[in-house]
This record gives sequence, structure tokens and C-alpha cells, in this order.
Amino acid sequence: MQQDLLHRYTFDQLDVRGELVQIEQTYQEMISGHEYPVAVQKLLGELLVATCLLTATLKFEGDIAVQLQGDGPVKYAVINGDDQQNMRGIARLQSEVAGSTIKELIGNGVMVLTITPNKGERYQGIVPLEHETLAECLEAYFAQSEQLQTRLWFTTDTTAGSEKASGLLLQVLPVNKAKSIEDFTHLEALSNTIKDEELLTLDATTVLTRLYHEDNPRVYEPQPIHFKCGCTRDKTITALVNVGQQTLLDDASANGEVKISCHYCLKDYIFNEQDIKSIFN
Repeated sequence: MQQDLLHRYTFDQLDVRGELVQIEQTYQEMISGHEYPVAVQKLLGELLVATCLLTATLKFEGDIAVQLQGDGPVKYAVINGDDQQNMRGIARLQSEVAGSTIKELIGNGVMVLTITPNKGERYQGIVPLEHETLAECLEAYFAQSEQLQTRLWFTTDTTAGSEKASGLLLQVLPVNKAKSIEDFTHLEALSNTIKDEELLTLDATTVLTRLYHEDNPRVYEPQPIHFKCGCTRDKTITALVNVGQQTLLDDASANGEVKISCHYCLKDYIFNEQDIKSIFN
């Protein structure tokens, strides 16, 4: 089974579009080494799937950030990505995790969706987290801001060493309203029969054939999904300049070196006293 792919599909006779995303390696790389509780791993898996689906649904070229923030045990969780499906993500905890729903993890909070296109104005939407699941919160977002009926199905497998995340999206096309809603209702009923195990283990062709074999879905060329942190030594140096030379030299003298770790991929960047002097000279 090919993993880490986003599949778009339409129907010749039905005014509905869909997307299917299945992610394995990207998800594993994103959570590796962070020692997140299982509930937080699951949340990040769903957030990763959601971000991939949103990049294809909102049709832009540039960067996207989808962040959950609140007063619960998880202070924030964020996925940063772009239209090329390069993704990275992180979660920050401020107390012990005891539950698994959005409310139990994030508490009173919001979802902040930020799109920074290569050309044009930056867009930011804020969605209150008023539902039990991330899927329901996003469905409410589409109903309010895009005014398009949308359904989402998310599932994750957090089994150590074989973590996977997958998701399905259906959305009406703004053509003939009465017909599109009827078509949507028909496909939604079929999609509701999908099992988590099928989404996680079957290839996309098999999943879509099982669900919609009488409706002849037209599946387009899939788009690969990658984990891409984007951190570099040069970017780390830029951050160090803001700290100041003397502070860094004092730190290097006390500890033998200055070590900066990337929050996303956990890569360490090491600077000795001579490195610090070279930066400022």
C-alpha cells in the first residue's frame, strides 16, 4: 500500500467533490522523539490529516498553519504546511492529559487557520472549538465561512512503530443547490459505512471502489505528502544574533558550548566560543 498520498476525486454525474488522505511516514517522523501521550499523538494525527485536506480544499499557493490553542492540558497544537504538502507539527502541554476529546485536551479554545499565499493578502480565520471532535469543528467552519456542506472522517492508529493517520472529505459543489444537496446526502450515507481499519490499511483505489463503485469516482493523480521541518544552521544563527554576543559567550563559557534544539524535528545545532565570535565578526 502506498502511503503519504493525497487523492482528489469527483463524480461525472454528481455535484460533489472528495479527497482521501493516507499518511504514515510523515506522521511517524513528526511525532518521533517527542514522547507525546497517546491522546496527543492522536490529536496531532487528526490535525495533520485536516491540514492536508484543507490545502487541497482552499486552493491556494503558499503556506498554511492550523493551530489549536486553549486553556486545557494541551496549550497548543499546530501543523505548518504548504500547497506542496510539506508538513511539520508540534504540540505543547501545560498539564497532565486525562481525556481524549477536543474539550478535554484543549479546554476553552479556538482553532486559528492562517493562510499566507505567495501572492496576495494573508488570511486568518478563527473558529471556536464548540464540538467534541476536530472533524465537527471543521465542518462548522465550512458551513459558516465557506457556506459549503462538508463532511469529514478522521482516524489514527498510534501503535508504536506503525503509526498511521487517514481521512476522508466530501463537499458539495456550488452548482445546482437542490441537486448537489441530494447528491451529497447519497454519498454521505455511503461514506458513513467506512471502517477505520479500511481507511488505515486499504489502498485508495480499493477504499473508493468499495464506497462508490456504482457512482464511478474519477480519481486524479495523487499528491505526495512529506515531513519537512525547514530548520537550518543559518536560521538558527539568525535567532542567536537576537540573543546577543556576550550572553552567548557567557553561556558557552559555563557549559562548553551553546546548544539550540529545533522544536519540531529535535535536531541539535552546536556552537562553541569561536563559532559565536565568528557570527558577530
